[in-house]
Amino acid sequence: MAGPSYLNFDSKSYAWRADVDYRQHPEAYRVGKGEQGVLICEPYKSEIGPLWRFKTPDVARDSSARILRLFLDFVDAEDFVGADMARKYLQMGFTRARRYANYKSGRKYDAANNYEPINRQPQDEEKAAAAAIFREAWQKAEAVPWYKAAKKRWKSEHG
Repeated sequence: MAGPSYLNFDSKSYAWRADVDYRQHPEAYRVGKGEQGVLICEPYKSEIGPLWRFKTPDVARDSSARILRLFLDFVDAEDFVGADMARKYLQMGFTRARRYANYKSGRKYDAANNYEPINRQPQDEEKAAAAAIFREAWQKAEAVPWYKAAKKRWKSEHG
């Protein structure tokens, strides 16, 4: 049984650090895979995180719109790190809402049972709708030409 990846998390080899101000030191930022670093990279985490909500479709619509607006503000300012972090929060809105759509508790593994996978439950339609709202905003962000070019360039220069 593989179990959740967080059980063997190695913080020393993690590319993101809580003690770095990524606005002051953007060169230290790595794009990584998916949502990596999203809950660590300051000051962006503190600016975007409070906007991130997905409890209902209405909440998700407001949250994703606000985060997408912030993403576009970062693009206008040519702040790639801020734009990428906002994109990660949009992606995370989709993935977390999907998880809650499939697992009422939001947990995929049973810690009390040797981290065995939990069976999916009937889909929660409200959370599925919230996930779809975030997915649409995430895809809009990914399609912005400046962001696409900046992401490609950043990954080749910084990782």
